Amino acid sequence: MDPLSVLRDFATRGDLASVVQVGDEFRFGADYSFPCSAGTAYRSKLGGHYSLETLVFFLLHHHLKHTDYLQATRLRRIPTVTLPDRKPLLDYLLGRTSSADAIDLLPPPPPPPPSDEYVPGEPAGDEAAAGATVPAAVDYVAMIRALERPLKDRESLLESRNRDFHAVLIASTKREEERQRIESQQRKDGLVAKTRLIGSDDHHRGGGGGGGGIDDASDLAPKTKMLRKIGEGVPIILVPSASQTLITIYNVKEFLEDGVFVPTDVKMKAMRGVRPECVTVQKKLSRDRAVAAYEVRDKPSTLKADDWDRVVAVFVLGKEWQFKEWPFKDHVEIFNKIIGFFMRFEDDSVESAKIVKQWNVKIISISKNKRHQDRAAALEVWDRLEEFMRSRSH
Repeated sequence: MDPLSVLRDFATRGDLASVVQVGDEFRFGADYSFPCSAGTAYRSKLGGHYSLETLVFFLLHHHLKHTDYLQATRLRRIPTVTLPDRKPLLDYLLGRTSSADAIDLLPPPPPPPPSDEYVPGEPAGDEAAAGATVPAAVDYVAMIRALERPLKDRESLLESRNRDFHAVLIASTKREEERQRIESQQRKDGLVAKTRLIGSDDHHRGGGGGGGGIDDASDLAPKTKMLRKIGEGVPIILVPSASQTLITIYNVKEFLEDGVFVPTDVKMKAMRGVRPECVTVQKKLSRDRAVAAYEVRDKPSTLKADDWDRVVAVFVLGKEWQFKEWPFKDHVEIFNKIIGFFMRFEDDSVESAKIVKQWNVKIISISKNKRHQDRAAALEVWDRLEEFMRSRSH
């Protein structure tokens, strides 16, 4: 047997006490003896094979910390077992694993030189040479690999059989719904507070003519005066109700508030098809402390006459029927009073914007895949919208 197999056999039986060094060789009881410097079949990850002396010393001192083990090997001037090899080597020698990738089958020792001494019953001389057959080389590694059977592969691990992640999906969905509910309530509270603030300013300014009132230029913030010029209440942004357009009632909030475009079908699945009647968005993509709130709707037929005074922007679909029930006579009047935006993918054909180019509409292009560019497109919408509202407030 080879030294590694004999050492493993004694180690698994807990019979290392029978391994005794006598001179320059190790004796395994009365059965085997090998030179201390004999090479073993275990290959180091750094290259080369460990000697029998190295493995015996490691087995007797594996309980030491690696630093203490290194110090002990220096004192005895014995080659060390590297840290990456410690665990797999120990598991193999103690029988915890049946095989190891680092084991190379050593070639059998060379046969002893032929003797000229005559042995009765054996052919001698040329007769032996003529009748002897040389055994063919055996590839033991190929034999072992032929018997291997993989238990799992990458695909079977990814399938995660007998595991159910439905509870994780339900929990994450509930957290998202709770977050949206809290944000919706906070927006409502902010709108109520803003309305009361405007009403309070009207009350203090109503009866005063000259010195009794507060100066109009210093009292109202520029954005508040902008709202007063356009119409009482929160400004309205209209989006198409058709799902084939890029910006809808489902994804307008993520686009305008966070600067991220989420496809409508993805948002519809996340919201389970529940269509919101009205969505409130705020401009969060600037360092301006004044936060402007806007209502987003997709049903112009539900607007009252006073509501149309608050409409400041519209995302157009590029179809004439979108403006069928609007209280304006033509496109010129619409886009003089309301700023229009047309969202398109940058690689769409020119024909998709052929009709829109005839209108006074701002064309905003986004990428189909580069989501980091969405923020620039959202900022362009906000900049053009605020510029338009400033022009209407004068």
